[in-house]
Amino acid sequence: MGRTDEERLIRLLGGPELAWLIDRVRRRMERGQDLDTTITLTDATIAQRQAMHRLLGRPPRNGRALGVSLPALDAVIRRSGACDGGLAAAIVRLGGPVTRRADAEHAAASAWKRAFETLERTVAVSSRHELARWLADLRASGLVKRLAPDPHAAQVLLDSLAGVLVELPAAGEPIGRFASRLTGSAHALDDGEPLATLALGAARALSGLSKPQAGESHATWRREVWATVGVLRDELSSLVLCAGLPGDAWTVTGRILAEGTEGGQPVALTLRQLVSAPPEWAHHLRDLDIRICENPVVLQMAADRLGARCPPLVCTSGQPGAAAMVLLRRLVAAGAHLSHHGDFDWGGLRIGNVLHARLPIRWWRFDARAYEQAVAIRPGPPLQGRPATANWDASLSIAMHRAGCAVEEESVADSLLDDLETSATPRASPA
Repeated sequence: MGRTDEERLIRLLGGPELAWLIDRVRRRMERGQDLDTTITLTDATIAQRQAMHRLLGRPPRNGRALGVSLPALDAVIRRSGACDGGLAAAIVRLGGPVTRRADAEHAAASAWKRAFETLERTVAVSSRHELARWLADLRASGLVKRLAPDPHAAQVLLDSLAGVLVELPAAGEPIGRFASRLTGSAHALDDGEPLATLALGAARALSGLSKPQAGESHATWRREVWATVGVLRDELSSLVLCAGLPGDAWTVTGRILAEGTEGGQPVALTLRQLVSAPPEWAHHLRDLDIRICENPVVLQMAADRLGARCPPLVCTSGQPGAAAMVLLRRLVAAGAHLSHHGDFDWGGLRIGNVLHARLPIRWWRFDARAYEQAVAIRPGPPLQGRPATANWDASLSIAMHRAGCAVEEESVADSLLDDLETSATPRASPA
């Protein structure tokens, strides 16, 4: 690069009036463009023109445009003794090494490729097609770069994610303990953490669950996603009420159900019980009809009236939580058929939409005809809140708009209990 006189170089090119020139030349060097050209500043100030004229030793010219021959500038720098290497060397001495953009882009691309390598090997070894599709979508989305803009930080994040995927599905492990065991931090999979965001996406891909439906609680949805891959959040606070469900003699949860059914008592199951020790139904519930209600009072009334003869009934207690969704999915997997009833109000329709979108389900006295019959007998309070459309029966929403009143499930409980009593027959527990 030759000899450089730092003080002279700064006096020559370091003034603020020439900053634009140094910046333009550096950018040309970063793009790999040669310096055998003339650059122009179209709206130069008087100070910028005077500084350039002094540097090149030429008389001032009229006009606002300022053209600078870079070869002429290179010659001035060499003759001055400020920098024997000329203009390119001077730019480096004034502002540090110049990294060509193409080289920087190649290095960045290589770093990002390395960041994904462990995760890609993990997905390839697992041979799970749903994860392969998820990984392709993840790369295309740019989510990783938004969560960790630096490729080295992204590599640490994705290596941790690979460690999580290896352990999925888990065996009903609390999420804090699961996170602590794999990452050293019990909060690494808390909502909002980068690792949690990515791992939840992978868990959803493994579970096959759709995105949250309109009106569905995102927190409940996240609990359900984690539960489907054996990781428990709020494992004891998420409950589902049921009555008349068959049990078994081999699992704790199965024995609880069997005892409740035999004694004619409703049972509250926790998310922990359903994931850690699920009943061994297999396909023993094939073609069994299971009714779903929204309000615990209906389940209570069914237990009071039918006792041990109560057919299978599950209560969502309003918006179905993770425990309710896990139970219903297990019932479907065992071959059962689901039928749902809820409140005839806008909230009840939204709950129904969630269930119909997420499960193979039929309505149970929960259509326009049933609503009109109920309103004719006992109209309820005025409808409140934002209207909704029942995805399983659009005419129901129209009828509710027309009548303008709600019908609470408790007010039609007698009809529901009549249906249950009609189908109340002795059942043996599955083998």
